Amino acid sequence: MYGVFIQEEGKSERAIFVIDKQGFIRYIDIHDIDEQPDNEEVRKVLREIDPEAALKESKQKDEKVAAPELPKEGIVLYCTPWCPGCRQAKRWLQEQELEYTEVDITKVYGAAEQVMKWANGNRTTPTFDIDGKTIVDWDEAKLRRVLKEKGYL
Repeated sequence: MYGVFIQEEGKSERAIFVIDKQGFIRYIDIHDIDEQPDNEEVRKVLREIDPEAALKESKQKDEKVAAPELPKEGIVLYCTPWCPGCRQAKRWLQEQELEYTEVDITKVYGAAEQVMKWANGNRTTPTFDIDGKTIVDWDEAKLRRVLKEKGYL
């Protein structure tokens, strides 16, 4: 309906539409399926559309909430549900019959910020933390090497 399906290639592009309560499109972001959207830009548009919700969000940020501790041991995979590299990494880990902890950076408080520290300010997924050794992005050879060093393979 919005023209984001590429018929000749048989796949869709990544598309974000923000539609207000009156049904008007207030924001459109279309790019390749493998590119990550600018979430802060979308949040800015949402705050403009619904200032009351923005005020609630601001008050919640002001409240001190104890964040759950992120996993620090074993194989930890930081990922997002939409990431093709994350899906590939999960399949590979399962094929190797390796146990791992999956952390969705879109849902687990503090996870996105941790990934950004490791990835020079970017929310790059997949990101692995293997007993304190970090691997940013899907790199099977590097992952295999670190897993051997740490005694998992």
